[in-house]
Amino acid sequence: MRAALVGILISLTTTIFIFKLTETSLTWELLSRVNIFFIALAIMFQAIFWLLWAFRLKEIAKNLHFGLPFKSSLEITLSSMFLAAITPSSAGGEPLRIKMLSDRGMVLGESTFVVITERVLDSIFFIVALPIFLILTGFATELGYRVAIIFVIIFLIFIYLLYSILKDEKSIKRFSGLLKRIFKRERLVERVETELKNFRDGSLKLLSSPSKLIFLFSTTALMWSACFLIPSLILLSFNQDPHILPSYTAQLIIVVISLIPLTPGSSGIAETSMAYLYSNFVDLSILGSLVAIWRFITYYLNIIVGALSLNAGTLKNFK
Repeated sequence: MRAALVGILISLTTTIFIFKLTETSLTWELLSRVNIFFIALAIMFQAIFWLLWAFRLKEIAKNLHFGLPFKSSLEITLSSMFLAAITPSSAGGEPLRIKMLSDRGMVLGESTFVVITERVLDSIFFIVALPIFLILTGFATELGYRVAIIFVIIFLIFIYLLYSILKDEKSIKRFSGLLKRIFKRERLVERVETELKNFRDGSLKLLSSPSKLIFLFSTTALMWSACFLIPSLILLSFNQDPHILPSYTAQLIIVVISLIPLTPGSSGIAETSMAYLYSNFVDLSILGSLVAIWRFITYYLNIIVGALSLNAGTLKNFK
């Protein structure tokens, strides 16, 4: 809970600072006459984001011939959202999803494969979408391209290292031998080797089905698009131009910047990045309100709903 409070405090402090830099009196007046319909629609789009994430998780597990009920997939997704919101770079969500999948009977190597596949699909989407939207809009070109280039380099290094370890069973054995020399624990190393083989088998199954890959990528694109349209809906609630293309582009940049592991749930970083990017095309008088409502829907709701899901799951285990 301490990490959640720290994240919320950083987020609130940053948002208040953004309010101070804008026309506060006009901002509060704007909030009093906001169109609730579009706010409700924005919250619905956040819920669609959760549902699509859970659906994608279920489908990746299905590719391994593991029957994961949608209800369980949604519980895993929402619970991991809470931990992601209170750990730097949202890194805590992945280990929790791996554990919860393993608790439901999936072997550790396969559950790790499922979660890494999620991140790889996300990364490919960002790598493809960010340059396209930067070219279409010509928006934030210098910052956007720097972010894109750094992200692509890190992603390619990760894929190369993963391929080097998993390209064949000899590579896995070499890596296991290195671990044995470092940790001097043979049983642990044998377990790691077994799980790496399970991970490799899962990768080969997915790569052997191009149609499945296209389906999962399309689901990923829809999932993130639902999330990225939320600021445009909030702008519509203020009776403003939704700025769909520049807003979508800014959201792509914000997500990549938010991967920097500095604060819980990237609180402070996300708000500052949004204020900077949206100040290029949104009236300053509504900027503070836009950031505050956007962060409530995409961050605070993750904490609230995620905590409820995590606690419900914990109580269920005690029955």
